[in-house]
Amino acid sequence: MGVGRFARVWRGRGWLWRSCLVLLSLLVPAPILLLLIFRFVPIPGTPDMLRSLVTGKGVHYVWSGDISPRLERAVIAAEDQNFCRHNGFDWEAIDKAMKDHQRNPKKRLRGASTISQQAARTLFLVPMRSWIRKGLETYLTVLIEALWPKQRILEAYLNLVDWGDGIFGAEAAARTYFGTDASSLTSAQAARLAAILPNPHRWRAARPGRYVARRAANLQGRSAMVVRDGLNFCVK
Repeated sequence: MGVGRFARVWRGRGWLWRSCLVLLSLLVPAPILLLLIFRFVPIPGTPDMLRSLVTGKGVHYVWSGDISPRLERAVIAAEDQNFCRHNGFDWEAIDKAMKDHQRNPKKRLRGASTISQQAARTLFLVPMRSWIRKGLETYLTVLIEALWPKQRILEAYLNLVDWGDGIFGAEAAARTYFGTDASSLTSAQAARLAAILPNPHRWRAARPGRYVARRAANLQGRSAMVVRDGLNFCVK
């Protein structure tokens, strides 16, 4: 391609290149700035909350700076037992999930997302499955681990996570399901909330079915192991 032709192609597609540069300039510094701000102030909302509002489900959300350690332990036990030990990605869990999928390729690939990954995508992204979203999630997870202490990551996750039917965060979930606040959750209540996280729109914490009740009872025991084995040392 000659220089003149290249110049014409560049001019013809200049809007595309400019759009890409603008998008790149937003994607790189904007999350860093927001993470620096949200490290110290309550987070006003998430894209998923906006989606819930637009689709008519409503949003029940109250930020809490005082969440029961019982819920912290239950969620670590349920979602990410290596939370305090990894730097955002649990490579052992990822490797295990891949091997399980290789043994049973027809079975859906089991997730191995850490609390850090879930916090990053909840804060910035909408629920959808794509490689682009996964790439953005990886980038945002690296940022959140670099800019926030573990305590803040867990606090943000517990305050923002979807607990079903327009209920976001531990405070709203505690009030809705148990008529209490997030700081006063019992170990049984905390285990029930952690138990429904994989499918909060189908399972119920207040009146659990047999599976959720059994899962919650198991999580109570595993929460005690979190304390015994010091798996929560980074958020004590």
